[in-house]
Amino acid sequence: MEEVSNDDSWKNWFQQYGPKLLLCARQWTRSLADAEDVVQEAFVRYWRHQRVLGGDPQALLLTSVRRAAFDLARRNQRRTNRETRADGGLEETESLFEPLPGADDRRQAIEAALHRLSDEQREVLMLKIWGELTFDEIARQLGIPPNTAASRYRYALAALRKELTAIDCHG
Repeated sequence: MEEVSNDDSWKNWFQQYGPKLLLCARQWTRSLADAEDVVQEAFVRYWRHQRVLGGDPQALLLTSVRRAAFDLARRNQRRTNRETRADGGLEETESLFEPLPGADDRRQAIEAALHRLSDEQREVLMLKIWGELTFDEIARQLGIPPNTAASRYRYALAALRKELTAIDCHG
């Protein structure tokens, strides 16, 4: 990823990298609207205060997005608990991916398989694939050893492969 200089337009930069950040934020939030808010908050924080720090802007932004998502989750925890009790635990979940014509069943199967991964595996998978981070970068961001990050990634891929292969064989 290219470095962002002071004379780069934040709008152009956000247009280029915003969708990837949104996809990552979507893994940590309950809705697309929350993910959009988290990305906006993280991007503004980065653009105003962090872009002068040096280093990979995408890694800095992913860290900021992750923190903003966890902050939002903590702020909403009591409200979430009340809603869960009020509706008996029934909650509609929004799609993680944009619908593609004719691929709705496959998309739903992939989303369901992703949701069945452990939070730790899903997070590493998302940071590796959509965030394009190395295992060392993932390890630093999550505070785990690089080998643990690599193991979680391998286990996540194996679980997805097994589940989706079973669906393909029976579907």
